[in-house]
Amino acid sequence: MKGLQMNVNPIRILVVDDHTLFRRGLTALLSRDPQFQVVGDAADAGEAQRRARELQPDLILLDNHLPGVNGVDALPALREVAPAARVLMLTVSEDEQDLTAALRAGACGYLLKTIEGDALATAIRRTMRGDSVVAEEMTGKLVSAFQSAHAADAAGPAASPDATAALSPREQEILREIARGASNKEIARTLDIAETTVKIHVQHILRKLKLSSRVQAAVYATERGAV
Repeated sequence: MKGLQMNVNPIRILVVDDHTLFRRGLTALLSRDPQFQVVGDAADAGEAQRRARELQPDLILLDNHLPGVNGVDALPALREVAPAARVLMLTVSEDEQDLTAALRAGACGYLLKTIEGDALATAIRRTMRGDSVVAEEMTGKLVSAFQSAHAADAAGPAASPDATAALSPREQEILREIARGASNKEIARTLDIAETTVKIHVQHILRKLKLSSRVQAAVYATERGAV
């Protein structure tokens, strides 16, 4: 019974947005699902940092357009005070630079506020499973940004030694699949290995590359032409 209880513990969520009505509406929406528990909210980066330190949520839903310090710039401080929390951007910004900056700073995904409630719930669950989630409307911009960065790297001075050389052949295979956007389950099916094995490999990849999320791993791999 104890193991069963652990499996049904709700995902504890901190909502960060400067619009009071949006925070309340989002809280009400998420509270309908017994798998989610909104443990707090914040209207700006400073309050978000204090609340994150106090509450240690499982997931932070973070808007980018905040007064003072925007969401992307607040990411490092949030991850420092709540290192176990996953950060999922939920914003109106369709700007390519905001998208890439958020992923580089450690966000696990980037969603637009036009998302439907059911799709948001699914995205939160996927994020907590370790998947990367990016709004479909932003996928093309993400690919374009990666291609531009890779072209700039190719035209510039010689790059520093590639840390992927430290990865085993299997880890390199998994890194390529991550860069293609595959989930752990899809990678397991493609490589004919257990999903738990994939999770272990992903942890090793992140540690060896000194990265904090699979989104950062995807960025890293794509910029180096691994896909």
